[in-house]
Amino acid sequence: MTVAAAQDHRDTHELRASAGAHLWRHFADMTTAADRPLNVMVRGEGCYLIDSEGNRYLDGLSNLFCVNLGYSYGEELGQAALDQYRLLGYHSSWGSTHPAAIELATVLADLAPANLNHVFFTPSGGESVEAAWKLAREYHSLRGEKRWKAIGRNLAYHGTTLGALSLNGLPELRSQFEPLVPGAAHVRNTKRFGRPASEPEADFTGFLLDDLEERILAEDPATIAMVIMEPVQNHGGALMPPAGYFAGVRALCDKYGILLVSDETITAFGRCGSWFASERFGMQPDIITTAKGLSSAYAVIGALIATEKVFSVFHQCGRKFTHGNTFGGHPVMAAVALRNIELMKELDLPGRVRNKESELRNKLEALSVLPAVVDVRGTGFFYAIELATTEPDGERFSDEKMRRLYGNDRLTDQLATHGVLLRLSMDGGDPVLCIAPPLVADTDEIDHLVEALEEVLTPLV
Repeated sequence: MTVAAAQDHRDTHELRASAGAHLWRHFADMTTAADRPLNVMVRGEGCYLIDSEGNRYLDGLSNLFCVNLGYSYGEELGQAALDQYRLLGYHSSWGSTHPAAIELATVLADLAPANLNHVFFTPSGGESVEAAWKLAREYHSLRGEKRWKAIGRNLAYHGTTLGALSLNGLPELRSQFEPLVPGAAHVRNTKRFGRPASEPEADFTGFLLDDLEERILAEDPATIAMVIMEPVQNHGGALMPPAGYFAGVRALCDKYGILLVSDETITAFGRCGSWFASERFGMQPDIITTAKGLSSAYAVIGALIATEKVFSVFHQCGRKFTHGNTFGGHPVMAAVALRNIELMKELDLPGRVRNKESELRNKLEALSVLPAVVDVRGTGFFYAIELATTEPDGERFSDEKMRRLYGNDRLTDQLATHGVLLRLSMDGGDPVLCIAPPLVADTDEIDHLVEALEEVLTPLV
């Protein structure tokens, strides 16, 4: 019997019992497994996951916005890992290095926007963000400035280590771990909540930039090391930048000598129709942080990519960046990431996403006629559907109705009965369905996704 067949035939009850006894799942209410049977995924094919009971689900979220290549390339990526294991199973990038890290750094420098050509490897997106804040602080220190603060945006998520967590604009994730790293401040994100419905886009952009500059001045520009933003903000529901926004952010950072960091943990490697979304939206960052799609999550690897401007300060001073970790640039992880990028190039996934994004967008926007749908927004293969929280007369739903509609995974459980896996997040109290299928998804998968959404959302309100 093959490994896959053995997994499929293993007793599901036994797996669930073992998980309940020993597996501490991430961001999971561990008591729910006793009330609701835990789903145990054993295989993946294309855009689909298959559980231990043989049920097949369209993965509408690329798991955690990361399986960009889908689930059918394990053989190729596994072979890349095996080939590297045969040569060199581990070596660090501290005093010396190895070919896989050198080659991957070269490939990333070539793919990244102009002048972002120095690559520092990490094990994850959160650790890339952590490294970026440390790099920004040390960069300014070497230039004779004591800058330590960072500015992020409300509702933004950047990771769970204490530094990255401090940058999060999500109080519900921060409060239980306070006091956090001092020096993190937050500004308005690009959601139009509370703004006049008829407000011209240029006026909204101006409002956001004024808000950012006011925060910079309130914190004292001479103390601010960096501003960190996602090109398209995930939390809050695929929040898009208005026209001129990132050009204005760049101008403010230049005016006050602040480094601009683009957190592309989600948005890079084709998710938004380009290798890096910061280039598509004219962001011009000094540092990019990334992970997830770098290996399509087939390997544990992230990266920080810095401009010549940032690197040259260390180089000219003859100083090292005082940061590192055991697994950053691991040779096997780097080899898998290299093969992942090769496959993405062969399939032209960024170009494919650009070609398919209007189809996905148009079919999702057709759901806007449903009473339950407040807004559909996003780009590429990265969308969100914001759901209703008010009655037709404008009165907010009662707590009981909110629980009935959106509590205890009820909505996502209904979608799962239609063979679609999505995530509902309550971002600032607003229910948002996140939609980010693997970049190999085609018309059949898009139709399956949208038809399931229509079936579940039509009777919702």
